Amino acid sequence: MMNQHLRKILTFVFTLLVGGVVFAKTPVFHYVVIKTDKGTCLLKLYNETPKHRDNFVKLVDSGYYDSLLFHRVIHNFMVQGGDPDSRYAAEKQALGNGGPDYTIPAEMQEGLIHKKGTIGAARDDNPAKQSSGSQFYFVQGRVFSNAALDSLEQFRLKGKKLSDAQRKAYTTVGGTPHLDGNYTVFGELMNGVETIDNIAAVKTDEKDRPIRDLRMSMKLLTRREALNLEREAAGLPAKTGVLTRFFDLFSSKRY
Repeated sequence: MMNQHLRKILTFVFTLLVGGVVFAKTPVFHYVVIKTDKGTCLLKLYNETPKHRDNFVKLVDSGYYDSLLFHRVIHNFMVQGGDPDSRYAAEKQALGNGGPDYTIPAEMQEGLIHKKGTIGAARDDNPAKQSSGSQFYFVQGRVFSNAALDSLEQFRLKGKKLSDAQRKAYTTVGGTPHLDGNYTVFGELMNGVETIDNIAAVKTDEKDRPIRDLRMSMKLLTRREALNLEREAAGLPAKTGVLTRFFDLFSSKRY
């Protein structure tokens, strides 16, 4: 009788362990919801740039970006934020030099380009092109004709040729091709790209700071939220059942 009871207990524990492994699947990407005074958007972080991805996840999860301003806005170019000095900045205060006391090594990838809706890491003029520890920009840019890209190659890029993939992106979606190879691109918006257009359309002062403060807040999706997002993107239903919620109790919300 005792052995039978013990076997039932062991079987139950084994089932929990196996179920926990099955249900503890890890999402492919990290995702961040960004709320602004001009709309909300969903950001996917690239795995090809792990140092930038992990740093951004850490800062978002700590609430670092909450209440910071988009302090530099240039229409048809980009919108920039992430300076911690902007949280309590006075009107007309110069911004753009704040951040953690570290930089991130450059992680430029040939296929990760400055098409509209991507996020890039801001930096100063350091020769190694290391990124700011916190400041970032969203690309707005503009749509180019092939003739305009020909001119860009000849004059601004000093003869360097754009790839077919670059030309396709910049003549359809648009962006800022002259930044490619100079700044690390580490993610792209899954939705809410119009938020960038809304921010880029505001009135700014002589230093490109919006006349009216534009604030942000960010939230990292949990493991389950990210998994369900990826399931829905693949045409599958989200997992929200009792069994899923039960096994999620034994898994971390982070990944």
